[in-house]
Amino acid sequence: MAEHAYFAHETSCIDEGCEIGEGTKIWHFSHIMKGSRLGKRCNIGQNVVISPGVELGEGCKVQNNVSVYTGVVCEDGVFLGPSCVFTNVINPRAFIERKSEYRRTVLKQGASVGANATIVCGHTIGRYALVGAGSVVTGDVPDYALVYGVPAKVKGYVCRCGEGLSFSGSRAICPACGETYVKGENDVIIKEIR
Repeated sequence: MAEHAYFAHETSCIDEGCEIGEGTKIWHFSHIMKGSRLGKRCNIGQNVVISPGVELGEGCKVQNNVSVYTGVVCEDGVFLGPSCVFTNVINPRAFIERKSEYRRTVLKQGASVGANATIVCGHTIGRYALVGAGSVVTGDVPDYALVYGVPAKVKGYVCRCGEGLSFSGSRAICPACGETYVKGENDVIIKEIR
């Protein structure tokens, strides 16, 4: 990689053997570990750990005090709020190594996770879904779903721009940007009309 293709604060720790895209910024006391991949134009806040094997797509934002553990994959444009938490083992014990049991967690394009939310491993958070602050996600989250609570439940749907959607029958028009959505069976948005 060309020198100065990304910015890393002098207090950050960047291991050899990681990939960091052009225009990415890594702030105070953050650690990017060997084998991780960060796309272009990511913003990594202070005191963040990106573990081996983690993948961040282009334009991801990871706020302060987040540890993104092995097994997590974030597609383009994912937002991880301050102090949100990921797990990667279902039944951890300090005295038993379970690295072979890490479960994959996928955050699809444009998904956002609120501050202090906990994401239990082995699940998928859908495209442009919004996880409310302080929630505990224990299952898959549909595309465009607004989930919150302990455990997190679907409470509504949001536009790609993040505004709440109000469905009339099976259709909704975003009050902010005018995008139109169609809802199918099981309250899952199946089509975005442009």
